[in-house]
Amino acid sequence: MRLRTWTALWTLYLVWGSTYLGIKVMVETMPPFLSTGARFAAAGLLLAAVLALRGRSLRVTRRELAACAALGAALLTFGVGVVTVAETRIDSSVAAIIAGSVPLQVVLLRLLSRQRIAGTTLASVVVGLAGVALIVVPAGGSGSTLGGLAIMLAATISWSLGSFFSSRAPLPRDPFVSTVWEMLAAAVFLTVLGLAAGEAGDIRPEAFSHRSLAALAYLAVAGSLVGFSAYVWLLHNVPISKVVTHQYVNPLVAVLLGAAFLSERLSWTALLGALLIVGSVFAVVRRETGVPSEPLEPAA
Repeated sequence: MRLRTWTALWTLYLVWGSTYLGIKVMVETMPPFLSTGARFAAAGLLLAAVLALRGRSLRVTRRELAACAALGAALLTFGVGVVTVAETRIDSSVAAIIAGSVPLQVVLLRLLSRQRIAGTTLASVVVGLAGVALIVVPAGGSGSTLGGLAIMLAATISWSLGSFFSSRAPLPRDPFVSTVWEMLAAAVFLTVLGLAAGEAGDIRPEAFSHRSLAALAYLAVAGSLVGFSAYVWLLHNVPISKVVTHQYVNPLVAVLLGAAFLSERLSWTALLGALLIVGSVFAVVRRETGVPSEPLEPAA
């Protein structure tokens, strides 16, 4: 069990941390919306095939399908798809650092919904958001634009909203079935967005580089299928305090990979902002989750 736990955790750390690099490489020669739509279509169909082979039913009610489509729009279409657009304008490492602020945004949403939040948690959120400001206001990455940073911030807000309201959505009991329909719905939405944005004219297969094609395949199989499977297994077998450690490990992995493979360099202000965000998320996670003695129930 210990070996399985650490294998799943490191899968989550490395795979989800590397998706920002994969996105950056994919959009070098591919249109962002349509390529991301293809990613989720492939991942959704692969997961559906795996579930069908295991005898799991993919049938859902109309209400459940509507909830899956709504979450697919918030989390995958605008949450991930817009990240892909942002990475045409900003460094992958900067995108990962801004995405790392999602737990802080969720705390703010809880505050707006009149939940009681500990003072130390709110103080950590303020520090973390100051870190975001250090990155966004001076356009802290050398390869980043202010417009790209704004797009990335909007994507994280969409992900935070989807995460916050997901517990209230009437989703199928099987989380893998939910994921299939969320991915397929996102694939449809992203394809529509891509066509509306005129990306059809950018589809020139002969211009797609081998590394962009490899990145697309990696994102579909490793990023979406393997990474999410590890995440769901962890949620059902490991205390949440361990699972959420990926929130502050993924940005660090992305920064290291961006520096190693894309020669990305953070300015001193962006580096300070990154440290403030990671430290704040660490403090919030420790304060809010504690160390439960038992794993989460599937419904949670």
